[in-house]
Amino acid sequence: MSAPMEISMVNSAEVNTSEQNGDPSPLPSPTLPEEKVLVSVEVCLKPSSTARIDDVRLSVERMLEKRSMSYVDGPIPVPIDDLFLAENVLHICVCDTDVWLENRDILLFWQVKPVVHVFQLSEEGPCEELSGDGQLSTFNEWILPAKEFNGMWESLIYESGLKQRLLRYAASALLFTEKRVNSFLVSWNRIILLHGPPGTGKTSLCKALAQKLSIRFSFRYPRSQLVEVNAHSLFSKWFSESGKLVAKLFSKIEEMVEEETNLVFVLIDEVESLAAARKAALSGSEPSDSIRVVNALLTQLDKLKSAPNVIILTTSNITAAIDIAFVDRADIKAYVGPPTLQARYEILRSCLQELLRTGILSNSQDGGCLVLPSYASLKEKMSEVVSTESQMFPHLGKQLLEAAEACEGMSGRSLRKLPFLAHAALANPYSCEPGKFLHVMMQTAKRERSELSE
Repeated sequence: MSAPMEISMVNSAEVNTSEQNGDPSPLPSPTLPEEKVLVSVEVCLKPSSTARIDDVRLSVERMLEKRSMSYVDGPIPVPIDDLFLAENVLHICVCDTDVWLENRDILLFWQVKPVVHVFQLSEEGPCEELSGDGQLSTFNEWILPAKEFNGMWESLIYESGLKQRLLRYAASALLFTEKRVNSFLVSWNRIILLHGPPGTGKTSLCKALAQKLSIRFSFRYPRSQLVEVNAHSLFSKWFSESGKLVAKLFSKIEEMVEEETNLVFVLIDEVESLAAARKAALSGSEPSDSIRVVNALLTQLDKLKSAPNVIILTTSNITAAIDIAFVDRADIKAYVGPPTLQARYEILRSCLQELLRTGILSNSQDGGCLVLPSYASLKEKMSEVVSTESQMFPHLGKQLLEAAEACEGMSGRSLRKLPFLAHAALANPYSCEPGKFLHVMMQTAKRERSELSE
């Protein structure tokens, strides 16, 4: 997903004035297209707000109607002249327009139907459920949307289309269930399997997806929960008891989904530990405990299939070790690999932008924080200087690109850690300009890669 960009707003009066004055390039006439593009606008309420969600939604919709707006991803300032919104709304953000923006065009106000989602973050934190012997917790539970996961979706950068694919899948899965499509004729299981090497953000993507869906489907499911299963706690020291622990866990999940207005997400990290390939364990006449666990898991997943308000999110580092029966049940099997050059650039750019915002890196630009160019903008403007930012800092984008190239093979987790390690290597950590910091970061990346190969 592209990094947040500034929203361009034009007052309706200004549009009319430009047309009357014979502006040679006025905005196109707002002729309604056959089908408007649906663009999500997420509205986060302040923790202290007690306003009704419907009232806030209507107020935001009225605010959007008053402006001729070009839609791109990014925040919209909360209008200070609207006392109701200023008192209750923490921030407003336009989301997911990048999937519609081909050739870097902008969606104009008359092409868009904004879909406003209003939510309030839960500050409760995770709740642990202890196992029968009081040792390990069998799962952690969050009420969504959770403050802990706020901004996680936007921070995850993958190949183009992966996050949108997951959002669309979940929307279709919930719609098919709600419309009571005959599952014998059209089959779906509401199971997602993300697989790939460690450190690529699979678990974070599952949590961020659950958070995003809890916001997008709050009109249908006012309450959402995320249940993160601790797979290791389900293996009992007593032979043959593990299968019973799996059944006990899923019986609690079944209690959660009995409430029709409750949307439940079940996250099973490193699912290969629960769904290990049974053919590898088949030895002798007596099934091993691992086979009992796999059988119990598949049975419980099949039982949950009848519940319309549950989505299973799973991750795996070793897909070859997963039982084929489980893999076959997954509707989506998406590979999450090491970040591409563009993704590495955008990850590092977001890191440096945060260090500039907080003042850890010195910022000599007058009038605000320096905005580093996006990957697409950099590639387009490499050979020419067309903007003020490029004139003042023509070298930073190129240096950042060189740093991204030097990080080939590093995981997203390692990339997010790299700026911290580079800062720790500075002789004077309290004052550093961006160009020097990028040079140190490249050296740090080469050292990290060398140590990793050893």
